[in-house]
Amino acid sequence: MLLGTWNLENLYRPGGPFGPEDEAAYEAKLAALAAVITELDPALLGVQEVGDPGALEDLAGMLDEEWHVVLSEHADGRGIRVGFLSRTRPAVVADTKAFPAPLRPVQVDDSGLTAAEAGRGFLAVETATGDGPLRVAVCHLKSKLLSYPGGRFHPRDEGERARYGAYALCRRAAEATALRALADELLAGDGRERDVAVLGDLNDEVQAATTQILLGPPGSEIGTPGHDLPDRGDATRLWDVAPLIPAGRRYSRVQAGRRELIDHVLLSHCLVRRVTAAGTGLPDEDAPRLPSVGPDPAERRGASGSDHAPVWVRIGDGD
Repeated sequence: MLLGTWNLENLYRPGGPFGPEDEAAYEAKLAALAAVITELDPALLGVQEVGDPGALEDLAGMLDEEWHVVLSEHADGRGIRVGFLSRTRPAVVADTKAFPAPLRPVQVDDSGLTAAEAGRGFLAVETATGDGPLRVAVCHLKSKLLSYPGGRFHPRDEGERARYGAYALCRRAAEATALRALADELLAGDGRERDVAVLGDLNDEVQAATTQILLGPPGSEIGTPGHDLPDRGDATRLWDVAPLIPAGRRYSRVQAGRRELIDHVLLSHCLVRRVTAAGTGLPDEDAPRLPSVGPDPAERRGASGSDHAPVWVRIGDGD
């Protein structure tokens, strides 16, 4: 079974302010996305940046056989949201963007405006597999590409850049905390027996504090001496599969020429013990071929494909 996550980058039908400007560009984008999904052949794919629910239905219609589409009802100001493409029909377990109590609202701009919930919803589903039920949550945390008042993507000065960087970081940390609360519900203190995955665009790398929030109790990370030693934390931990991705492929986006892994798959103890392979892009590629992106996402409005590579993990059968 292959699980994956992919930021589809501005998946809108043509004619709006954010997606492709014409039908030809839209069809080219869908064809590029469909070709990757077909070759990847996931059982379940978490997706981000779905700006138009109809566009994801159009994409599913270009794939072989029958695919089921599930989307969060909680979109951001641009209308983008998370969802799933699934071979089997999933049941929605949760669709929320609430911060857990007693986490307080966080400041988001110079005016003092605060946010008391995530910018985009976290969607969790349950689906049947040969090894029993699988529960998976998908997310898209606050972007680290900064935006400023008036729709600007460039600051007036370095003070403004620093402040808005702090606002974005605080929002991303609060959202990671909310996502970890959802993971706790899915794990129910029984990650040694429950198949649980959390995946999506975390908008930061493996060692970032926001990413580390999601792991739960420290210890037993992949590649450390404690990984093969059972302990009480195994029941509630999540493991980031990044260390299992070959080093030359360990990136999912290229920003200003720098490779970075900001899309992640995290697994419960029960699942991580059955991983047979992990990667980015397509399994037969030497490495993902990605454009280098800058601070203004509007520059790629009409681009085909995506500026992210899918991140995936292959899970073997249980004993």
